[in-house]
Amino acid sequence: MTEGLPMRVPAEGLPARVRIHEVGARDGLQNEKAVVPTEVKAEFIHRLAVAGLTTIEATSFVHPKWVPQLADAEQLFPMLGDIADDGDVALPVLVPNERGLDRALALGARRIAVFGSATETFAARNLNRTVDESLAMFEPVVARAKAGGAHVRGYLSMCFGDPWEGAVPVAQVVRVAKALMDLGCDELSLGDTIGVATPGHVQALLSALNEEGIATGTIGVHFHDTYGQALSNTLAALQHGVSTVDASAGGLGGCPYARSATGNLATEDLVWMLEGLGIHTGVDLAELTATSVWLAAQLGRPSPSRTVRALSHEEQ
Repeated sequence: MTEGLPMRVPAEGLPARVRIHEVGARDGLQNEKAVVPTEVKAEFIHRLAVAGLTTIEATSFVHPKWVPQLADAEQLFPMLGDIADDGDVALPVLVPNERGLDRALALGARRIAVFGSATETFAARNLNRTVDESLAMFEPVVARAKAGGAHVRGYLSMCFGDPWEGAVPVAQVVRVAKALMDLGCDELSLGDTIGVATPGHVQALLSALNEEGIATGTIGVHFHDTYGQALSNTLAALQHGVSTVDASAGGLGGCPYARSATGNLATEDLVWMLEGLGIHTGVDLAELTATSVWLAAQLGRPSPSRTVRALSHEEQ
């Protein structure tokens, strides 16, 4: 066992490498009530890059009225120019509509994400549209982004359960997922927005998506840890062949439109598990832990990540 790392015991049937899609700077910070200074956000993203994360979701070009914490997107993104110029690090941004896309493209964003819902209630609360109306809104966004050479990710929320509608049928999720991918998205991120998924459910949904022609290689998973299932669900996805996993440094974040959505899967907890399985991530766990300890100090509270707490306690 290397100091600060688990003993490596590889398991059969898992990917050799996993790409972590780091969402801490966007999804992780969007719920913070106190405005985090733009300079702190920029330093956070730079530290994440130094830690070896190669996909770091930077911000969202949403109207400030809806997510005040991300109102500084125009100020933040240019502060990341040195990272954006590094071909080894991608800086995706979320855009809700064509206006958001225009703002993002004007600053040179090359990776775009849209955020849809598998359920009608959440679509109405989050986007003020039906599911089909939201897909119609995304259509020109995806088409224009692709025409400009950008990579497009489609987020699909409420894939496993909805706080208003309850359990979400697999067939319902598959229909919306296929429609989203048919718009031209390069990648699909399956969101367990309220953290109710369990491993069998994860594998059933992945199999159903495959049956409809959505390749495992285009799928990422985005789990919340409300019921402590995020890592077990991630392992189930890895066993299916998924090799893109969303996570948030320090376990920050949730969803402003779903009260029962607690923190995202902590990136450090994910890296600890992947290291133990012998799966390559390229992430320096000590550097990442130090980054989350630093950010926790900026926010004035300890990190919820168990791995951050364990490793930072060891250093004291």
